Amino acid sequence: MHPFTLGDFDFALPPELIAQHPAAERSGSRLLDGTGPAPVDRIFRDLPSLLAPGDLLVFNDTQVVKARLFGEKPTGGKLELLVERVLPGHEVVAHMRVSKKPPVGTQLRMDGGFTATLLGRYPQEDGPLFRFGFSADPYALMEQHGHVPLPPYITHADSEEDAHRYQTVFAKNPGAVAAPTAALHFDEAVLRALAERGVERASVTLHVGAGTFQPVKTENIAEHRMHSEWYEVPQATQDAIARLRARGGRLVAVGTTTVRTLESWARSGQASGDTDIFITPGFAFRQVDVLLTNFHLPKSTLMMLVSAFAGYEHIMALYRHAIAARYRFFSYGDAMLLARSPT
Repeated sequence: MHPFTLGDFDFALPPELIAQHPAAERSGSRLLDGTGPAPVDRIFRDLPSLLAPGDLLVFNDTQVVKARLFGEKPTGGKLELLVERVLPGHEVVAHMRVSKKPPVGTQLRMDGGFTATLLGRYPQEDGPLFRFGFSADPYALMEQHGHVPLPPYITHADSEEDAHRYQTVFAKNPGAVAAPTAALHFDEAVLRALAERGVERASVTLHVGAGTFQPVKTENIAEHRMHSEWYEVPQATQDAIARLRARGGRLVAVGTTTVRTLESWARSGQASGDTDIFITPGFAFRQVDVLLTNFHLPKSTLMMLVSAFAGYEHIMALYRHAIAARYRFFSYGDAMLLARSPT
């Protein structure tokens, strides 16, 4: 096929298919089985029957923090911060939404009574993000005064339901501003059924950044620069993967963030650090055999990743089926199971 351009990853999505709320039950979501030549419509709780004893499921155990904070400038102008990562010494890196950027050194009054002092831009002087010094521990302040950072396409304000459901049942390492959404479908019953089937579990951590929603603006996709995110592949997971390879099972990645973590580790040899890996068709996968994922935005880097994994034509056919069959899209939507394309 010709070299891919941005337009190749576009499709018409009826807006009513963008899920605004989660399914009544986590495992009650629909699951499109795309592992064979023809799509099969299933329910998420069927997943254990689609995996084999000896397979290894790898989850991203990151925890979404209440990273959206509101406040005002000394002039009274309103602003919003979205914390991207926490640095040592009560410092954070954040996106700032404000009508006029305040000068460096400005102390902002934040809702909840704490202050945030603007220290400069990040990662360099002309960087796209801002560095702030908080008046107390950022994690404690976010937990107390922050809001769940729902994706831009979810139109309601965050609620108690979101605090509970925009979080996986096994989240344990705080630091993400977006949920690893493929894992939102798992509940204790499904995890129990997987264990009974002999499917093993392991976890990695990738703190999903707001850049995951960044649109690709260049028609030549090779010109797009990916945002950077912190990841870790613990020793216990490295050992579990080594045992998996020895017995010949399949590595099943839960979500694109798990794929990016494992493939970053495979390419760099670094078990932890920052990654800006950008996976597009032609990418040589070294770790992941099966991918469980949600349905992604048109023209997004995630559409490119799943097309690289399962084959472009196959993905576009599955998306046509999903739209015709009224699957629910994006973070609170339904799931899809994909096998790695042999080519």
